[in-house]
Amino acid sequence: MLTPLADHLWEIDAPMSVIGMALGHRMTVARLPDKSLWLHSPVAYSSELAAALAQLGPVGHVVAPNAMHDTYLEGWFAAYPNARFHGARGLARARPDLKFTDTLADSAAPAWASVFDQHLVRGMPRLNEVVFLHRSSRTLIITDLAFNLGATMPLLSRMLLKINGCYNCFAVSRLLRTTIKDPIAVRASLDLILKWDFDRLVLSHGRNLDTAAKDTLRLAFSFLK
Repeated sequence: MLTPLADHLWEIDAPMSVIGMALGHRMTVARLPDKSLWLHSPVAYSSELAAALAQLGPVGHVVAPNAMHDTYLEGWFAAYPNARFHGARGLARARPDLKFTDTLADSAAPAWASVFDQHLVRGMPRLNEVVFLHRSSRTLIITDLAFNLGATMPLLSRMLLKINGCYNCFAVSRLLRTTIKDPIAVRASLDLILKWDFDRLVLSHGRNLDTAAKDTLRLAFSFLK
């Protein structure tokens, strides 16, 4: 159920469909220095998944990394009332039914500051995505900034991805581009991220990049001048 990516870093890829597109949904799990678990963009909660996580450590932090990734959070709030829940800017206002304990920003929380760098991508206020660098494994973790979905998808999904400009390639979707309000600010955020030391990229929708991720990410955002 949980696949190792590196020391103290795992993933689980689950089915998910959005407006007719079979996008899939990846959750990334990290074990922090205090042995607690950090869950990024959680998939649907289940007792089986909870049992698998318990083999790794107690759930300490649940991260909703942008203002659109809130689909499955209710189950995690119910199952882990003592965990800290970190939401992207604007998510607490959009989901007053969920009682977030923390708001994500550029500064990493003390619990994971020795493990991750993080940055709030500017210029897309509807999204307010925060990206994370797992330093020891040189892994960049993103959510909706890009997709990497391919030919194994159902026909309707392939058609919709072609319309969205992100079929069978690592690309920024046309839908995401509509959230860009300040291209200069997005470009500045991307330039900062590209200065980080990473080679692998883990994303929420589609195939991960196991190598050469920095060049691939730079090319995907080359439309920003």
